[in-house]
Amino acid sequence: MKEVSTMVCLALRRIARVHYLVKTASSVSRGHQHPGLGSRPAASDFAARGPPGSVVELLGQSYPQDDHSNLSQKVLSRVGRNLHNQQHHPLWLIKERVKEHFYKQYVGCSGTPLFSVYDDFSPVVTTWQNFDSLLIPADHPSRKKGDNYYLNQTHMLRAHTSAHQWDLLHAGLDAFLVVGDVYRRDQIDSQHYPVFHQLEAVRLFSKHELFAGVQDGESLQLFEQSSRSAHKQEAHTMEAMKLVEFDLKQTLTRLVAHLFGDGLDIRWVECYFPFTHPSFEMEINFHGEWLEVLGCGVMEQQLVNSAGAHDKIGWAFGLGLERLAMILYDIPDIRLFWSEDERFLKQFRLSDINQNVKFQPLSKYPAVINDISFWLPLENYTENDFYDLVRTIGGDLVEKVDLIDKFEHPRTHRLSHCYRITYRHMERTLSQREVTDIHQAVQEAAVRLLAVEGRF
Repeated sequence: MKEVSTMVCLALRRIARVHYLVKTASSVSRGHQHPGLGSRPAASDFAARGPPGSVVELLGQSYPQDDHSNLSQKVLSRVGRNLHNQQHHPLWLIKERVKEHFYKQYVGCSGTPLFSVYDDFSPVVTTWQNFDSLLIPADHPSRKKGDNYYLNQTHMLRAHTSAHQWDLLHAGLDAFLVVGDVYRRDQIDSQHYPVFHQLEAVRLFSKHELFAGVQDGESLQLFEQSSRSAHKQEAHTMEAMKLVEFDLKQTLTRLVAHLFGDGLDIRWVECYFPFTHPSFEMEINFHGEWLEVLGCGVMEQQLVNSAGAHDKIGWAFGLGLERLAMILYDIPDIRLFWSEDERFLKQFRLSDINQNVKFQPLSKYPAVINDISFWLPLENYTENDFYDLVRTIGGDLVEKVDLIDKFEHPRTHRLSHCYRITYRHMERTLSQREVTDIHQAVQEAAVRLLAVEGRF
């Protein structure tokens, strides 16, 4: 009880002060513009922005705040944890298994691994790295503040490990893996968390490398000037595209066979990514259920050219480590990856990273469920603002949040939302009184910070 009360007090104190992890910096305060009278900034601004002239201190760097800043204390507390680099953590096991596979299967001329691995890049990137370098249009919905964590208008926590792709290509690398934590504002349930971990791979081919094993390959070309179709880019010959696609699918088929075992049913679903074409999602039939495990495709030549590799063509894929670990190890709730409970961690201290292991559930404690209803403000409300607020106050005691009802008043046309919040402690039983304290804090903060009108 004391533990939960303390957590609520701390959360409310952080929200009341607003400028957690922020210090005044007069050197950056000049020219700060206040919102006009009568205007209400977006709720995420209240949740994250400090006073005029403040900065966020993160990983030894200072970032001036502006009207794009929307980081929560909950998310900031996860930066630098690097679960994928903690030995014997289930995410580390997946990373090491993929690394081992690529090191053994793909060897360069000198006998050294063909793919280099980068797993310690800072998660702070520029918006150019995260979006523009990957040809993501300026008006693309993936750039929204409601979906990302911005330090300010020019810097953010990466939304994908692809943010490092251009820099590594520009440095002259042809084959690499990038592993790291990524950050997205999202719904709250057992499959989603604002921080998760991705593994990205890229491989480029020169004309000689791609056509080396093809009869009369010296007469074939990588590039041509034609029109774009559903099957290829305008700059690629059909022969080059087909060989790259074949190599990509063979590479991924071997990888999932290494992870899940031979005899797996696989299917490829055509999809869209701004930085690959054609693009695919790979699905596997695991225990009778089709599961999406990764996205991939032939890299957009415009991206490759802009990084200086004009004479090469390549593929890229990205997968979620949590997704694979939950499937492989039967881990039912994504919050468990952040657990420091020895009963969880000791299950993955294996002498062999390829050893089969299935998570043995900790005692599942009962859930406590509370609903919250409110009238929405006329503008600047997004569901992700509410989810962030609930995470900040309730922390990992919140198992999921469901939007269970929407209502439009027939006369005033005001909109009302009703959310069902499921609270469950991973290590003990919660009392209704404990949850009531947290739930009331959520209600008060929603009214104060999101400008909703409570119906409670």
